[in-house]
Amino acid sequence: MTIYRLNSDTLTELPQTSFNELGLRERTDIQRILKDHVEIISKDVMVLAEEYGDWEDSRRRIDLLGLTREAQLVVIELKRTEDGGHMELQALRYAAMVSTMTFRQAVEAHQSYLSKNGKATESAEERIREFLDESEDEPTLDNQVRIVLASADFSKEITSSVLWLNEQGLDITCVRLRPHLADNNIFLDIQQVIPLPEASEFQVAIREKNREREVAQTSSKDYTKYCVITSTGRFEPLNKRGLIFKVVQEVIGLGIKPEQIMAAVSKRGHRLFISLNGQHTAPAIAAANGKDEDRFFSKEEEVFVVDDKSYLLMNQWSKVSAERALAEIFSILPEGHGISYQALG
Repeated sequence: MTIYRLNSDTLTELPQTSFNELGLRERTDIQRILKDHVEIISKDVMVLAEEYGDWEDSRRRIDLLGLTREAQLVVIELKRTEDGGHMELQALRYAAMVSTMTFRQAVEAHQSYLSKNGKATESAEERIREFLDESEDEPTLDNQVRIVLASADFSKEITSSVLWLNEQGLDITCVRLRPHLADNNIFLDIQQVIPLPEASEFQVAIREKNREREVAQTSSKDYTKYCVITSTGRFEPLNKRGLIFKVVQEVIGLGIKPEQIMAAVSKRGHRLFISLNGQHTAPAIAAANGKDEDRFFSKEEEVFVVDDKSYLLMNQWSKVSAERALAEIFSILPEGHGISYQALG
């Protein structure tokens, strides 16, 4: 695609060039820049490692190894060539190699990455848990690995292979990075070419539906429903999230401050709420705290306003973490508080 500069009533084409002509190398230039701005080729991903190759054949190394918030590994392969070489085959081998990676191995890889980048004092485990919003349970990495191929262009051979592989259930994205030069300034035209952005959401929805069907056939996921009993009545049926929210709502109604609740909860307590002074909507509170609104109760009626301060309650709970938190919250309530809950048969 040609890029033009608009000046008053004229259009001036920005000449397309190549990374080779610009003297930019894959590892020392392109990879170095993209590892700090990985969101331009793959949104909502953190970089776990660079030049990762923790296997016997140390000559084979993943350019960038990432992680999504859904605990899915991401193999990112970069090429400065105009056809992409055979990067899809290389990436497939790497994806197979890391598909069995455990959370502990991911922590070790990220700790090594931090050390090499002058951040040895930072805790890799804390960074990963913060990114996944999981401070209590041991996260399990998804064995389905996502692949991102970023190149100056892709041959028909690669695009045909990727389209077919995606039809078979793989998750491969091709991002084209085309450099342009004008007035000694380098501009990058970055476009996702596979899948087309307009089709991405649909394809993801289909893939997730198929995966959910497979999981449903083998999963032992807990679907327990609960009832919360208060002085004003019974509230049922509630899932784990609904149980937590209703109890916290009733506890705050008794005059217990969100800060007191956070102090009582030993696991995740410091992340139980996010807040903002004044009365605000959920999007404003989340944005002010740099958090994803979807990870909190964020309907208009779910915003807690206490002492002219607005709070959102975290909605990420497992059965174990929910029941432990509830026990700790009940421990700080006054006698005769009148709140209880029970699992429904």
